[in-house]
Amino acid sequence: MFQHTLLFLNLGTQEVVLIMFAALLLFGGEKLPELARGLGKGIREFKDASDGVKREIHRNINQLTADEELKREEEIIVQKENSAIAESYKKEEEIIVPAITAPSTLKEKQD
Repeated sequence: MFQHTLLFLNLGTQEVVLIMFAALLLFGGEKLPELARGLGKGIREFKDASDGVKREIHRNINQLTADEELKREEEIIVQKENSAIAESYKKEEEIIVPAITAPSTLKEKQD
């Protein structure tokens, strides 16, 4: 069980101990904490930068969907306006046509 928990990137216990011993010999006991802090800061900055990129992508996607919804709503409004204009033309035609035909029917009645 213990051997499985130390497996990291296919490294066994012996390899991890060997790497730690080599780092201690190369950098010394005083430099290792500084190196670990620097590594931690680098990882944190990378994570923050990747989160920023993710936020930017999501914001742009949301903006595009909002723009598409606004465009659809504008198209619906234009369609409603066009149908209202068409209806008003039909009403005007209904009013004009009887007015034009009315005098001819009166002439027929007078004859």
